[in-house]
Amino acid sequence: MPTPGLPPVSPLKLQFPQSLAVYDDYSAAQKSVDFLADAEFPVDQLMIVGTDLKRIERITGRLTWGRIAVGGIASGLWLGVFIGLVLALFTTSNLWEVLLSTAFMGATFGLVWALVGYAFTHGQRDFSSVTQVVATKYEVLVENKHAARARELLAGLPGALPDPFA
Repeated sequence: MPTPGLPPVSPLKLQFPQSLAVYDDYSAAQKSVDFLADAEFPVDQLMIVGTDLKRIERITGRLTWGRIAVGGIASGLWLGVFIGLVLALFTTSNLWEVLLSTAFMGATFGLVWALVGYAFTHGQRDFSSVTQVVATKYEVLVENKHAARARELLAGLPGALPDPFA
């Protein structure tokens, strides 16, 4: 319950955070927080913050007119079937006629839309990819009034506190 007269506190913020430890991977940071939770530390006073973000793009394949056409037909087909199912709820026509006609129209629309879109790229991006933003470091922050206790507890977990001189 917020205190009257004070601005609401964001659940993603600590009032006076202090760095407890910095890890190279998320699992190590998670392991430390889990250890503190097992020791009945007030873990709602902790945060794991990913820092040093980088964008990774994994190339998954080469795009060709054929792959674009197949992808357009497939996505249009699914859209057509979905629309056909919705229309079938409100019509007395044969279910299969509605589904086949909307699936055909969807596949045609998907094909044309995909090919026109690809043509407008003028070969600037002839590959498909998956992109992800990842952190390279994970910092565990603790509310300053609980920092000493957190460090004391983590000292009992081998390798939990990274060597500051490494």
